[in-house]
Amino acid sequence: MNDTYSELLIKKEVTAKDKMIKVLLIALIALMAVAGILITPLAFIAAIALGIAAYFVFPNLDLEFEYVYVNGELDIDKIMAKMKRKRAKSFELSKMEIMAPVKSHRLDYQNQNTKMKVYDFSSGNSEHKRFGIITRLDGELCKIILEPDEKLAQAMKDFGIKLA
Repeated sequence: MNDTYSELLIKKEVTAKDKMIKVLLIALIALMAVAGILITPLAFIAAIALGIAAYFVFPNLDLEFEYVYVNGELDIDKIMAKMKRKRAKSFELSKMEIMAPVKSHRLDYQNQNTKMKVYDFSSGNSEHKRFGIITRLDGELCKIILEPDEKLAQAMKDFGIKLA
């Protein structure tokens, strides 16, 4: 039996929003620590609470997505801070409604649906070739944004998936 297999790792680019969150959290922690020294020791509790929040927030700002494609099934894992891996989504491409470039007019009708969930598993760079997949997950219509390389795209084509 001949299996079609491809995997790809995509690093999410750091956005201005991500940088602002990091700077703001660090500044607030420093401010609360100084306030704990100069004003009241209770501010140390706030600094510790913000430090704990930063511990959970910072890994979510350093993301990578791993696509594993095997015979029409695509598994997407989210890797946080190169330490923690979590299955983000898994679906069969044979059940998708459409797959086209994100900026394609073929997705215009679906883009008007404001209730449709959007999952972005790409680098976030609009200059890269990104594809939108319209499919049903957990009973609801959703749009999944991917950034396949040539090898992954070819594996999909070999299995019969049409990339518009």
